[in-house]
Amino acid sequence: MTTKISHQFAVCVKTEDPDLLTPRMVYEILPDESAAKSKLVRVIDNEGEDYLYPASFFLFVDFPLTVQRTLRKVSPRTVAALSRPGV
Repeated sequence: MTTKISHQFAVCVKTEDPDLLTPRMVYEILPDESAAKSKLVRVIDNEGEDYLYPASFFLFVDFPLTVQRTLRKVSPRTVAALSRPGV
């Protein structure tokens, strides 16, 4: 029996606010069925908050479970700080 982790990850391919989403950066996607019906995804953004964004802003990725676990251990705020120019 395979255990499926409900968290998903996606790579940002488009943004309207580079302070909140960074192209080519990996983001955690939280389950939200009602958002999905409207072609939106709930993302933990660069500020570490979860917001709805158009699904078209992302390329969804299926990482192995070991990679998913490692990514979830990294704080979104830490990743955002490290991805800023000059850091």
